[in-house]
Amino acid sequence: MIKKFVFAAAALLAMVSCGKAGFQVSGVVEGGADSVKMVIEQASNGRWLIVDSVFTSGNGEFSVEVAAPAYPDIYRLRYGAGTICFPVDSIDKIEIKTDVKQFATAYTLAGTDDAVSMMNIDKKAMEISLLNGEERSKAIEAWKKDLVGQILSSPGSIISYYIINKYIGNEPLFDPLVKRDMQIIGAVANGYYTFSPNDPRTAYLVRLLQQGRAYHKPNAAVTDTVVASEASIIDITLQDNNGVEQSLEKLAAEKRVILLNFTVYSAEFSPAYNAVLADLYKKYEKKGLCIYQVSLDGDEFTWRQSAANLPWITVYDPASLQSQNVMKYNVTQIPLTYVISNGEIVERVAEPAQLEHVVANYM
Repeated sequence: MIKKFVFAAAALLAMVSCGKAGFQVSGVVEGGADSVKMVIEQASNGRWLIVDSVFTSGNGEFSVEVAAPAYPDIYRLRYGAGTICFPVDSIDKIEIKTDVKQFATAYTLAGTDDAVSMMNIDKKAMEISLLNGEERSKAIEAWKKDLVGQILSSPGSIISYYIINKYIGNEPLFDPLVKRDMQIIGAVANGYYTFSPNDPRTAYLVRLLQQGRAYHKPNAAVTDTVVASEASIIDITLQDNNGVEQSLEKLAAEKRVILLNFTVYSAEFSPAYNAVLADLYKKYEKKGLCIYQVSLDGDEFTWRQSAANLPWITVYDPASLQSQNVMKYNVTQIPLTYVISNGEIVERVAEPAQLEHVVANYM
């Protein structure tokens, strides 16, 4: 399965005994009939665990008290397929107002500053997800600049943790395999390591850095504990269509600019995407551009037919979408391209329209 980086929190460690005080979630679901059932769920190791349920009254009002978490944590209120995320720190009181027909979009959160911040983050993400192409990419980059300031002002907060795990569609907002993003993830890891060393998220953040070949060494920009200073590549060694093993790490050692592309040749998008790569290869090959294209096709014959006509390095991964390479490189959509410069991953490009502009910056 394609793996996404998601929230990791141990629910059993995060809950206290039923005899202790809890947090309260209350509000109104406009247009809801009497006894609309909703559930409260808590993030746990990439899953959402149901911790309680609540019914609305005849006027749409509801209220429920849930056992307080041991550490600030992320919960959500779910009705059908619609969900509303909110943060909880001990015995907070969270207020939710929404509409039964637009449950996950037409809502407001109140009760704590963090709840309002999380609402604004999710609504901005929904807004950007409606954009396409260059407009979307520019909106993401502009938003990330604002978010970095918010993160660095409080790197050990539950909101900072939420931000670095946020996705826009299938694209991570902060990718641990991109150098500049990893530095921000490292700042959050340092914040948790310093102020909440026993929080389950702390161990998760360290593992997240390790997946990007993180180095546990000092960095003057943040505290001197577990920050990663650079995103070195993770080697891929697979056979090309001539039976020769091709090592991504060896290619990167030559300090060439490499496009690492994950694709499926049998997919409908493949001819058009390869045409974009062909234009770039023709334009920049003499300036040192190298393309290392990984086929995730289920059928090796399809790959061989296509690879025979391509001038760059094409390799076949027989494990397809179950591959460790897919998980290590956080491949959440196909096609996906990473730009490698001087042995480091510097950009993650999901939109083919952005490749020309991004590659030009490194040639």
